[in-house]
This record gives sequence, C-alpha cells and structure tokens, in this order.
Amino acid sequence: MNSLKKLPFNVENKDGYARACTMELPHGIVKTPIFMPVGTQGSVKTLCREELEDMGATIVLSNSYHLLLRPTLEFFAQYGGLHKLTKWKKNILTDSGGFQVFSLASMRKITDEGVTFQSHIDGKKHFLTPEIMVEAQRLIGSDIMMVLDECIHGGADKNHTITALNRTTKWAERARIEFLKQGIQDQYAFGIVQGGMYEDLRRQSARELKELDFPGYSIGGLSVGETKEEMYGMLDVLADEMPEDKPRYLMGVGVPEDILEGIERGIDMFDCVFPTRFARHGGVFSRDGRLNIKTKAFEYDTSPIDSECQCYACKNYDKAYIRHLLRVNEVLGGRLASIHNLHFLIELTQDSRKAILENRFASFKKAFLERYFQNKNILIK
Repeated sequence: MNSLKKLPFNVENKDGYARACTMELPHGIVKTPIFMPVGTQGSVKTLCREELEDMGATIVLSNSYHLLLRPTLEFFAQYGGLHKLTKWKKNILTDSGGFQVFSLASMRKITDEGVTFQSHIDGKKHFLTPEIMVEAQRLIGSDIMMVLDECIHGGADKNHTITALNRTTKWAERARIEFLKQGIQDQYAFGIVQGGMYEDLRRQSARELKELDFPGYSIGGLSVGETKEEMYGMLDVLADEMPEDKPRYLMGVGVPEDILEGIERGIDMFDCVFPTRFARHGGVFSRDGRLNIKTKAFEYDTSPIDSECQCYACKNYDKAYIRHLLRVNEVLGGRLASIHNLHFLIELTQDSRKAILENRFASFKKAFLERYFQNKNILIK
C-alpha cells in the first residue's frame, strides 16, 4: 500500500494523556493544544484577518460544502485557492461537509456511492463523493482536508451506526486512493473516526482508519446531541486507540470545560462556531463563568468582560458599553464579544500547553474549572 506524505509532528511533552505538540504545516508551525476559529465561508464572522493574527490564531477552519456552493469550485479553479482569496497567510483546515449534509436531513439521500443533496441556497441538486471532496479541497487549497464521512445523531441505534461506520471507512479508503492518484504533496488528509455512542464501534473505527495511515485523525459524531458524560466517555475509549505520533482533532467542540476535558484525554485540536454565535447573542466567556452581557446586572458596569484578559475588547471597552451595543443591535457589540471569546479560548489552549510542558495540567484544569463554575447566578443556561 502506497503511503501518504507524513505530517511533521512532534510530541514535546505528555502530562498524563494531555499532550503539548508541534506540527509543521505549509503555512507555518502550529503549536498544540489549539483552538481554531471557524470561518465557514472564508471569513470568521465580523472579524478581519489582522484581528485573528493579533489573538494568536495560527490555523482557521472553513467549510468545503459551503465554498463549493459559493463561490463554487469553478471559481477556485480559475482564481486560485482560499489563501489567495482571503489573503490569510497562515494555515487553513477544511471540513468535508459531512456534518452539513447530516444537518440537511430531509434534503439529502445517502448511498454507498455518495451523497445527493439539495442546496440550502437555491434548491439545486448536488452529488458528492469522497473523490469529489478531495478534488474540491485540492482546489480550495487547504493545508488540512477532511475526508468525506457519514455523521449521525448521537442517539442513533446500533444497526444505523454500523452502517454509517462501514460507509465512513469505505469512503476514507476511496479518498485515500484519490489523494494518492492526484499526487497531492502540499496538503494533508485526516481520517474521521465515527461509531456513535458505542465503545466497540468507536474502537473499530479508530483501528480501521489507523490501518489506512492518514497523516492525522479527527473525531466526528460528537457534540451532536449526546450528553457531556457520553462524549467524555467516548474520548476515554479513544485515548489509547488513536496513534501517538499523529495529531488528534475533536470536531465541533468549543466551550472551556469541553476543551479542557478533551485536552486531558489527549486531544490536540478543537473548533466550533459556538463562541462567535454565542457572542452575537450577548454571551461571553470569563474566568468567572459564562456571562449574559445583555442582562441588567451589567447596565452600569465599568469593568471589562474579564479583568485578566488582554484582548482588544477588554483593554478598550467595558461591559456597560458592550451591553448597550448588543441591546441596540449595533454590529460592533457582536464584534467585540466575538474578539473576546475567540481570544479567551485561544489563550486557554496556550495556558494549557504551558501547564502540560511544566507537568501541572491536572492542577491547572482543576483550578480553572472551580473558579469558572463558582458563580451560578450569571451563567447562561
């Protein structure tokens, strides 16, 4: 079996299962653990690239499903890739669209060959296969591409889960063949572990994908309706099944407690749209818990969102002003809250990395979460 190009990846230190690692991607070095802001359609909502650079983002996520609909693959073939379009000089990871197809429900049909779905934009039918998604992401030019998988709801029964798992493995095999066939050298493909809430199926998926020797591995099908305890349980199962010498990416997770729990179980990379969506509705993270900045409690509050935070929003504005902006639907309010939330999560992963390197991650996590959950009065449920 021909080998895929190996991703330069170094585990610098382990503290339990928690890892501090470095990977060399085409657009620069990424130090993990890392939180990746989501720019679904080539833009992190309301933020410019300079702001992302200032907060320490070294890799952002975009979605090939959305990009193949607009501006289309024909556009990228003629214009050039997403780096050229956005002028983003650091790394880009693209999802294959499996989760987006999952969310379409009544608008799609899945077979062993691929997925037929109706565009949420104009109703036009499209057909995706593992091979098409490799080609799509080659044209987009992401540094890391996800292979096409079948994502299912957390409550799916075992028969349905087995069918989706087998299809995901077969699609991964086909994507791998296509990747080699095209001779792609400046991008890396990650396999996606599925298996629902079944320990044996999660182990099976991880072992089957490991045989395909991808440069990295992601964990899909979590944060799709299951409880936190179920999600953490599946991560426990996979901690000893995932390759030690390759990056591990937990898809769609982006709140402080889940990031820390993931890091403790050996996860290196995280992403989620939640921090910016949460921000646009008045929700912000702080070391003292989640705050609903729009509540009356902050009407005259002259303190920053988080007094220990050094983001642009916290250094220049107070809660009262941001509250006012959000309540009158001024775009700046959502922008400032988004800058803060993303900065907060990136800093959390950076602080976690430092703790791992100093062999004190367990005490760091414990102290953070004790403080984070101590104030129940201003949490957003």
